[in-house]
Amino acid sequence: MNWIILVIAGLFEVGFASCLGKVKETSGPEMYGWFAGFLVSLTISMLLLIKATETLPIGTAYAVWTGIGAVGTVLTGIFLFKDPVSFWRIFFIITLIGSVIGLKAVSH
Repeated sequence: MNWIILVIAGLFEVGFASCLGKVKETSGPEMYGWFAGFLVSLTISMLLLIKATETLPIGTAYAVWTGIGAVGTVLTGIFLFKDPVSFWRIFFIITLIGSVIGLKAVSH
C-alpha cells in the first residue's frame, strides 16, 4: 500500500513543479492561482512521502519519489511547456525509469 502512496506523492511532485512553471509564465490573479496549486501540491506530496516512509526505507522512498517527479516533470515540460526533445534527453529519462523500477524490485 505504501508503494501506491509513494507513487501518488511522486505525481503530486510533478504537480507542484508544473504549477511552479506556470507561475513563471503568468501574472496577476492567474499567477496566484497557480501559486496556490503549487502550495497545495507541495503539501500533499510531502505528507504522502512522510506516510510512505513509515514502512519503506527512506533512501529508497526518496529516490523513487524524486525519480517519479523528475521523469514526470521532464515529460510535462516536453508536452506542456514545449521544452526541447533530443535523443539524449529521452535516453536518460528511460534510464531513470529503469533505475526507479530497479529500486522497487530490490526493496524488501
